[in-house]
Amino acid sequence: MRHQLLVYFILLGGFLNICFGQSPPAKMTKEEYIREYSDIAVEEMNLYGIPASITLAQGVLESTHGNSPLATDANNHFGIKCHKEWTGDTFHTDDDEKNECFRKYTSPEESYKDHSLFLTSRERYTFLFEISLNDYKGWAYGLKKAGYATNPNYPELLIKIIEDFKLFELDKLGKQDLAHKRKHNEKDAAIIKQFSNSEEDFEPVSIGVSHRKIYKNNGVKFIFAKDGDTFEKIATDFQLYTFQVYKNNDLRKKNAIEEGQMIYIEPKKNKSSEQTHIVKPGETLHGISQQYAIKLKKLCKYNTLDKDATLFPDQKIKLR
Repeated sequence: MRHQLLVYFILLGGFLNICFGQSPPAKMTKEEYIREYSDIAVEEMNLYGIPASITLAQGVLESTHGNSPLATDANNHFGIKCHKEWTGDTFHTDDDEKNECFRKYTSPEESYKDHSLFLTSRERYTFLFEISLNDYKGWAYGLKKAGYATNPNYPELLIKIIEDFKLFELDKLGKQDLAHKRKHNEKDAAIIKQFSNSEEDFEPVSIGVSHRKIYKNNGVKFIFAKDGDTFEKIATDFQLYTFQVYKNNDLRKKNAIEEGQMIYIEPKKNKSSEQTHIVKPGETLHGISQQYAIKLKKLCKYNTLDKDATLFPDQKIKLR
C-alpha cells in the first residue's frame, strides 16, 4: 500500500507540473555564461596573469557553459580533479575512469580562484607565464602541451570559443607586466630583500662572539645579519664551516647577504607549529621558509610547489 501511495504522488507531481506549466530550470546559454563570469575572469587575470579569454573559454568548455553536473552540483567549472593535496569537499563522477574524484567548491567564484592557483602553483605550467596576455593561441596550445586536458583538439576548441565570442577583447583589460611575473631572470644572483621578521619581534637568548645577539625561531638559533656580513665571517664568528651557513638558510655561496636578513646558525626544522601561512604581496617560498624556520625542500613538498614558484596574495601555504 505504501509503495502504491509513493507511485501515486510521483505521478501526481508530474501531472501538476504539466497542468501549471512548471518545468526544470532553463539551462544557461554560452552568452549568459560569458556575461555572468567575464568580470571574475578579468579580475583573476589581473591577480594571476592568466588571460581572461583563456579562463572563460575553459569555463565554457569544461562546464558546458555552467550546465554540467560537475558545475551545477559541485561548482567545479574547470574539471579540476582532487589530486593528493586536495583536502576540501569532493564530488565523484565518471570521466576518463569510473567514479573519479573531483574538487567540490562552495561557489563558482571559488572554482575560478582555484583554477588560477592550480595553474600558477605547478611547475609544468610555468612556461605559460612567459607568453603574452594577448597571445590566446599560444596559451591554448601551451595548455595542451602542459597536459591540462586529454582531448587532442583542446586548443582548437578553446580558440573557436574565444573567436566566436571575441573574448580576446577582455585580454586588453589586463596588466601586461603580469605575463612575465614567473620569468626567473638572474634568480640566483641575490636574495630579494624581504624580511618578514625583525629584531623587535624576538628576545635574544644569548650573546655570541663579537657581542652578536643570538635569537631562536621555531627552536632554531639565528642572528640578524650586520652590514658587511659574509658567509665566511658568520662561519668564523660561530665556529661553523662556510657551507653550513648557506645550507642552513637554503642559499648558495654566491648569494649576497643583506643587513637585517635572518641567518640561521643551525639547521632549520622540518615543520612549524603553525598549520598554514596566508601569502602577502611579494612573498616567496624562500622568504616563508626563513620566516618560520622550515627547510625549503619540506615547504615545497607540503605544497607540491617548485622552490621558484610565484606566489599570489591570499594563497594558502601549508607549513607541516
